[in-house]
Amino acid sequence: MNTPSPAPLSRRLSVAPMMDCTDRHARYLHRLLSRCTLLYTEMVTAQALLRGDPDYLLAYSPAEHPVALQLGGSDPAQLAQAARIGVDFGYDEINLNVGCPSDRVQSGRFGACLMAEPALVGECVAAMQAAVAVPVTVKCRIGIDRTDRDQDLFDFVESVAAAGCRHFTVHARKAWLDGLSPRENREIPPLRYETVYRLKRLRPELEIVINGGITDLDQALAHLGHVDGVMIGRAAYHSPWLLADVDRRIFGAATPPPERAQVLAQYIGYMDHQLGAGTPITALTRPLLGLFQGQPGARAWRRTLSTPDTARDLGRVWAAAQHVLEPGQLAGTCAA
Repeated sequence: MNTPSPAPLSRRLSVAPMMDCTDRHARYLHRLLSRCTLLYTEMVTAQALLRGDPDYLLAYSPAEHPVALQLGGSDPAQLAQAARIGVDFGYDEINLNVGCPSDRVQSGRFGACLMAEPALVGECVAAMQAAVAVPVTVKCRIGIDRTDRDQDLFDFVESVAAAGCRHFTVHARKAWLDGLSPRENREIPPLRYETVYRLKRLRPELEIVINGGITDLDQALAHLGHVDGVMIGRAAYHSPWLLADVDRRIFGAATPPPERAQVLAQYIGYMDHQLGAGTPITALTRPLLGLFQGQPGARAWRRTLSTPDTARDLGRVWAAAQHVLEPGQLAGTCAA
């Protein structure tokens, strides 16, 4: 079990829950880059949590705080039980997925298809809130299929807020539940940021976080002029270094950004510990692939990490990094 974060939870900037991306190892790396950013788990279904092994599904490092657990499901009683388990593990927030458009998720009657059932979402939220003391939040789309007028979103939020939800993260694209893959649903439906801005103006007492197509901190700062928070998705996973300046630019921290070499040295120490615990090397190197994105030598770095013999040898991983880092960046690191 892990204890909750002592610091106040802020959704001013967060990294989106992403299947096969925001696992515990990626979150550990992201926390080395930013102390303030709110991190989210991959979605865990309530049913899987109740039937499976919570230690396997929910384990994480205490260093990850503040960290939120995203749940999927549509049964209020199951979600309440799962939320309690999440809080017992020390998660700082419980988030309900009402945004994923995949066929598999729809067949389980959760994700974006629940936007057509706002009363049920409200029942789920109310049951979860009655079970836990931490915030219960909802992540949704601006609409689904042809139910995508601004008013449809406003009516959905009205219904769920009436059940007690005060925090909504809204992906500013609608979801087509038939005909588009999850990837296409992240790219093809047009972004409608103004719809989310209108929601905030209409419901100023609610905390509204915007998500979708946001790739850098300049964009995030622009959105913060209209909403309470910004959620960044795949840009943070594929180019994690953009998180290094979040604490200063988004949260106003006085501390300077970390050095890339220091972050890598700390993460290699984490890898060493995890390898001793039996974690597969590929799970540990995957979050590192984009660490040098946009830097000279980034392609060679990715190639090195993709070579099994090199990836298994942490000394070789560090040696590969020295071809990307400037010589002055190596001074003072524990791995130098």
